[in-house]
Amino acid sequence: MKKIEAIIRSEKVGDVRRALETVGFSGLTLTQVQGHGKQKGTTQKLGGHEYKVGILPKTKIEIVAEEDEVDPIIDAIISAGKTGNIGDGKIFIYDIQNVIRIRTGEKGKEAL
Repeated sequence: MKKIEAIIRSEKVGDVRRALETVGFSGLTLTQVQGHGKQKGTTQKLGGHEYKVGILPKTKIEIVAEEDEVDPIIDAIISAGKTGNIGDGKIFIYDIQNVIRIRTGEKGKEAL
């Protein structure tokens, strides 16, 4: 099993969720987060003045899936979350040793 963690633009969450449902995957966790990448934020204009915004709002999507589901999930996140501009986000993939459903005690694939 793998955990897919994607940090995306918050305004793309609806598009990404629809894309995930299209590939048959709807189980996820969303968290509102803040941060910046290598560019350390962005410069914005307000009232004719430029100012530096160092910490930007983003949304973190967490999904645990079987190994064979990872590529379609990643493809869905990229296709729906990509704007082509700096700040589109990152995807991280981790190995998961086990999953346990608290209510029933089911483990592994059955717990997903």
